[in-house]
Amino acid sequence: MNKTYPSAVDALRDILKDGQKIAVGGFGLCGIPEALIQAVKDLGAQNLTAIANNAGVDGFGLGLLLNSRQVKKMVASYVGENKEFERQFLAGELELEFTPQGTLAEKLRAGGCGIPAFYTKTGVGTLVAEGKEVKEFDGEKYIMERSIISDISLVKAWKADKSGNLVYRYTARNFNPVVAMAGKITVAEVEEIVENGQLHPDEIHTPGIYVHRLVLHKTPEKRIEQRTLTATA
Repeated sequence: MNKTYPSAVDALRDILKDGQKIAVGGFGLCGIPEALIQAVKDLGAQNLTAIANNAGVDGFGLGLLLNSRQVKKMVASYVGENKEFERQFLAGELELEFTPQGTLAEKLRAGGCGIPAFYTKTGVGTLVAEGKEVKEFDGEKYIMERSIISDISLVKAWKADKSGNLVYRYTARNFNPVVAMAGKITVAEVEEIVENGQLHPDEIHTPGIYVHRLVLHKTPEKRIEQRTLTATA
């Protein structure tokens, strides 16, 4: 089966709707599906809940969707690089569900595994625990966290075969695998697509059973939010 679509817009046009939950892979600006995020902007879906580790930066990544006011709620663990996010949140224009990073990753993984909820010590006794069930195991308190299943997951991989098996590179292999698992429909943006059988089973990070659509994007920008260099002697 060839899951490849001619463009990011074509891959999303018939599935993207107002009010959906959209999970997006990446860590900062590393490993984000740049073309797919732009396609969401171009297609104009409104009142989206965006689930991602970060909220992008002003004018790039998920920052594009914040600037266009297409996101009504963010579920994220870090939002400190985006002034427009700050402005909207402080003005009461944007909902935020702050989630510890490890908890967010597990919520996505659990959703992909069909696990509706789990218990964790992270957040006990803090604002994170407000309104959540608390249970004691072996003398320690844990809070119950619901898993996440997104309507659409958008991920970035380095390479795929036509069946949707994915290979990530370096830091892109962070939230992308669990985001891919959590989607009712998962769309992957990749830099190279090879024929079925050309990927060795040992190098596949996300099996194609999780991936429904592929988009080829050979030359992503791969912007760096804060470049730090070592001074020469």
